[in-house]
Amino acid sequence: MAPPCAGRCPLGPLPRFPVPHSPIRGMDDPTLPHMVTPPPGPATRELARRLRQVESRNVTYLSEHFPVFWARARGAVVDDADGNRYLDLTGAFGVALAGHAHPRITAAIREQAGILTHGMGDVHPPVRKVEFLERLAAILPWGSHSRITLANSGSEAVEIALKTTLLATGRPGVVAFRGAYHGLTLGSLAATGRDDFREPFRGRLYPGVRFVPFPTTPDEARESLAALDLALAGGRREFGGTDAGAAGPGEGGLPGAVILEPIQGRAGVRVPPPGFLAEVARRTRAAGALLVFDEIFSGLGRTGRLFALEHEGVVPDLICVGKGLGGGLPLSACAGPVEVMDAWPESPGEALHTSTFLGHPLACTAGLTFLDVLEEEELTAYAAREGEAFRRALARELPEASIREIRGRGFFIGIDLGRPGAGVEVTEEALRRGLIVLPAGPHGEVVELSPPLILSGRQREVALELLVESFRRSVG
Repeated sequence: MAPPCAGRCPLGPLPRFPVPHSPIRGMDDPTLPHMVTPPPGPATRELARRLRQVESRNVTYLSEHFPVFWARARGAVVDDADGNRYLDLTGAFGVALAGHAHPRITAAIREQAGILTHGMGDVHPPVRKVEFLERLAAILPWGSHSRITLANSGSEAVEIALKTTLLATGRPGVVAFRGAYHGLTLGSLAATGRDDFREPFRGRLYPGVRFVPFPTTPDEARESLAALDLALAGGRREFGGTDAGAAGPGEGGLPGAVILEPIQGRAGVRVPPPGFLAEVARRTRAAGALLVFDEIFSGLGRTGRLFALEHEGVVPDLICVGKGLGGGLPLSACAGPVEVMDAWPESPGEALHTSTFLGHPLACTAGLTFLDVLEEEELTAYAAREGEAFRRALARELPEASIREIRGRGFFIGIDLGRPGAGVEVTEEALRRGLIVLPAGPHGEVVELSPPLILSGRQREVALELLVESFRRSVG
């Protein structure tokens, strides 16, 4: 799990307040929060002690007030090891699109586990791999002309996309955007626009990535597009944003790829202005490069459209999907039209990119069932309608003096407080009240909401009440 300070150093302990148990709120309703002990409780503290003895210290952020340990989840609620029940407004990093432990998905996994739990993905593939690929292709912009490479994580899907653009164009250079989060493996990290993640490994990062600003206003869009033109022409733009002339030897030359999130997630749910994505696509293709959309967070109904690209009507050359794709199990994909993906040679018996768990039958079964649930339960339309209503309610009820901006689409919402660390303070206060949210933004200044797409009206009412209490108590 990412530390609650969004990659920065903890701000130190926050004052402890009595936990509002609110038995009327959730005691008799298993879909609402109910607190039985101030978190973290004794079982959680003991688990934290044990974890500290066995896990590398940089992985899980452990403090006096954070985290809680999940024991069970269903729908939009999570029980911790102490029996506290929380409302999950993170969707477990956006994974639980159909809710935790959706009965159809868990039943399908259970049935598949009794038939086949592992295959040989690129040698003797499981039947489920074929069925899942066919189902996924049907919802992609290219339909039956789609070609897909499966993977296990979002980072790996991005790695495949970057490899594909090199094979297709012969150009190793990449243009990415400041604030972008594409993953932390070396290839995806090279395109991640967060210096706190990059700096410890800078000596091993591919140097041929130019970074340009990601805009949220028309004026910023003009600056960003000017920087994009420079980068596409072979000019070098350092991570800090200074122009440094032409790229030198080993620094990539002309870019073969432009990669971006249609809505930046970990940067604080930053939405570009209308027309920006279309202009990026036009300029990218005019320069002979390929456009990659990282829809790992924003895709599959999250924003009220199947893919966030649909808000602007822009189809890229490659799409990366993941998170909720596997219905709660690890599954991701890089997809594109046949004319792009056929840059990969036909397999001679050794795949150029594969993994032991490629096309895992349990993950493909869960993913296949999830895509059916997404369509049949009309979760995308629900996210569009109810997410917008939730965002309006937040704007109406949250203390105006504390909020710089509330932004997003569907059930992908960022509440920008405009002050470093303020999102962290709200996150910890909300946890004490039975609400799981996450901070975001480069300085932990945003509260990010990405709940399951099945969040009920009553759950939204309670979430709003708890958020208002948390904001008032922590940031005024």
